[in-house]
Amino acid sequence: MDLLNALVALTNYVMIPAVAYGSQLALGALGVTMIYAVLRFSNFAHGDTMAFGTMVTILITWWLQSMGINLGPLPTALLALPFGILGCMALMLFTDRVVYRFYREQKAKPVIFVMVSLGVMFMMNGLVRFIIGPGDQRFSDGERFIVSARDFKAMTGLREGLAFKTSQGITIITAVVVVAALFWFLNRTRTGKSMRAYSDNEDLALLSGINPERVVMYTWMIVAGLATIAGVLYGLDKSFKPFTYFQLLLPIFAAAIVGGLGNPIGAIAGGFVIAFSEVSITYAWKKILRYLMPENLEPDGLVQLLSTDYKFAVSFVILLIVLLFKPTGLFKGKSV
Repeated sequence: MDLLNALVALTNYVMIPAVAYGSQLALGALGVTMIYAVLRFSNFAHGDTMAFGTMVTILITWWLQSMGINLGPLPTALLALPFGILGCMALMLFTDRVVYRFYREQKAKPVIFVMVSLGVMFMMNGLVRFIIGPGDQRFSDGERFIVSARDFKAMTGLREGLAFKTSQGITIITAVVVVAALFWFLNRTRTGKSMRAYSDNEDLALLSGINPERVVMYTWMIVAGLATIAGVLYGLDKSFKPFTYFQLLLPIFAAAIVGGLGNPIGAIAGGFVIAFSEVSITYAWKKILRYLMPENLEPDGLVQLLSTDYKFAVSFVILLIVLLFKPTGLFKGKSV
């Protein structure tokens, strides 16, 4: 019985949160890795791109709720998500036309693009804070839990309850669908194949008649979609605060680099590596160990390696280790 309680506690506090968080990081890292693979620079504005798409989704969600439109047990944000994606796509294409295209035509070095993306990041951050404010915004409605801890305890008779939030279920299902759709697009469609060809060898792609501006446009549109979906899923699971999305840039970049920058499969794997590392290192293992160890050996302290306040430090340390010992990442992406 104690073993079952330990397994339930492990699933409830480590496995489910890490899988949901890993799915959100994987979608964010996919956006970063696509920009690096196709446009050949690290986009530091990606976190604030997520924030902008999420902000548009929240504003549309509030409008739908004021009109009495909802999805019943599911969050109304799912209805507003397509509008958020379209809004983010419009901003990305506008930013590319006004800012990035000039430097692309000048054949600027990647470091110049990185500096430009930092400027774009501060502009976007200010825009989002100006429109929606700097504070927490909760926009999750509908049923909160698929399975609640109380119901689980009543069903099983165990001391530990298993809580599976609706937002976590939606995150996992959406991530699987989006990743499958993206890989189908890149491998099966003519546009996807032209993007891959441009990524592999720009000169050869140009000789083959591939239009570089069209490739760039589709890349920004796909990245805007991935960023908005990742941002909305994260906001539904936790809450929306513009500065949090700025902080998310570190674990997202860590996920992309750990998996192999420029490699989509690596971005997904890296997302889960970072998520499981953050959750397991900042979790207090006392409760689980009390079920598994004899009474005389039960720990007195929390058995927590790091406080949750330092969870981003985990991403930073993993990132440093990978850059030092395997710069191409787990899946042999482009070296940083």
